[in-house]
Amino acid sequence: QNAINHFWSTRMSQIQKQQASGRSDAGTRGAVTGGKQMLVFEQLAVSIALERGIPESSIFYSSALELPGYFRPEKKWDLVIVDEGILVAAIEFKSQVGPSFGNNFNNRAEEAIGTANDLWIAYREGAFGLTLRPWLGYLFILEDHPKSTCSVRLQEPHFQVFPEFKGASYAKRYELLLIRLIRERYYDAGCLLLSKATTPPITTEPCSILLAKLFFTQLAGHLDTHIMSKII
Repeated sequence: QNAINHFWSTRMSQIQKQQASGRSDAGTRGAVTGGKQMLVFEQLAVSIALERGIPESSIFYSSALELPGYFRPEKKWDLVIVDEGILVAAIEFKSQVGPSFGNNFNNRAEEAIGTANDLWIAYREGAFGLTLRPWLGYLFILEDHPKSTCSVRLQEPHFQVFPEFKGASYAKRYELLLIRLIRERYYDAGCLLLSKATTPPITTEPCSILLAKLFFTQLAGHLDTHIMSKII
């Protein structure tokens, strides 16, 4: 809840700061370009890693975030854990707030798929050395808004889309995206939070396998395994 509160308060302060400076970005873009509204979520992951015994020097969330890819030289993640030369975990913390959800959904989907696929091929080709499979996580906040929760019209000029997408809102599309990213092993865990910008913010979790508690518990379990492998 603290992380959600920080997310919305940071977005608002960034918009106000942009407006006061007279350099307002188009729409609410100032809230995106202004900085780290996902910071407290990152700090939560950091605190879990420290509790599990990961050295602070092995946790990166403000710099040194680049990891090699296969189709491109490198990609910057939001949080990376590299302990004694071993890539232990990499996490993306992303969000989307209205009023535009359509193009942004496609961009986010392409980014999530491409980022993971690029890393796994690099892993297969030995970019990270001879190590156990790293843990990849994807946490996403979507604004709970009438435009994100209503049925979305489909374009099917040549072929029918899969039936589960018919009548699906953008919220449902994100849910399906994250579930399939996990089932296809692009990511080891995903989290989807729907949040309203009320005071205080109201947040729901629409899917039982995309819960925040489960996401961070799975991260902790993987870190425990890594620490144990160093001891044995």
